[in-house]
Amino acid sequence: MNESQIAFSVLYLAYVAVTLFFHNTIILYPFRLLTTFLHEISHALACWLTCGKVIAIRVFENEGGVTQYIGGCRIAIIPAGYVGSAIWGSFFVMLSGGQKTATGAAALLVVILLVSLCYAPNRTMIKINLFYAVLTSIFIYLEWMVFSPILNYIVLWYGVFVNVHAIYDTYQDTIRRTVQRSDAYACYEQCPCCMPKCVGIQWGILNISLQILGAWIALVQMSDGCENKGWWECMAGDFAWDFNGDEIWRWKDDAMHNVEDLFNN
Repeated sequence: MNESQIAFSVLYLAYVAVTLFFHNTIILYPFRLLTTFLHEISHALACWLTCGKVIAIRVFENEGGVTQYIGGCRIAIIPAGYVGSAIWGSFFVMLSGGQKTATGAAALLVVILLVSLCYAPNRTMIKINLFYAVLTSIFIYLEWMVFSPILNYIVLWYGVFVNVHAIYDTYQDTIRRTVQRSDAYACYEQCPCCMPKCVGIQWGILNISLQILGAWIALVQMSDGCENKGWWECMAGDFAWDFNGDEIWRWKDDAMHNVEDLFNN
């Protein structure tokens, strides 16, 4: 492993330790509200993707939230909260390694924080969204105009906290106990063949897998083999087009070499 990979691994583990140690304290309360927002916006995104209409998105001081919608596919919208939070966390982690990728992830977060304010938000959500939109925008400015790297650390923190909290929430609300108002129970009502705790276990496994995937992709991006390559070029390797039609897309060995560099350096 090179210096960047070692620094990332140490910081990642440190963030996990801080999140676990201070998770239920007032110190991390604002970040728990951010995770609640990402949970609710994931419901909204699933609604839009299945041709539904979002009426309101709200986050409450007790760390709960609600997304009111009409239409859409409920079997896709219901699990989108817990699974979506994990996807957001993995997304932030995997893009935290580079300046441009971290900026893209931070800019996307700012956009969804502001756009969601068009959907009948309550006072708590307005406060939390404006706070994080301004804070993240300041870090983007500092990254490009004052000091670098700084945004990488912020985006990585977002990713680690959101995913650890999503795993914790999934365990508390869907595996450790059965709550009739939970998303897992709503899934059970839509598909009675799968009990609520079984649904929660599936979500928990998926959440953990997504976090591992995000960290792995970030480490590959920092490998020596990806030093002079773009994000997609590094992950995909080189494509070659076979005009004979026998093999339409053909992988070269670059992607595997990047993985080997991760363990051999």
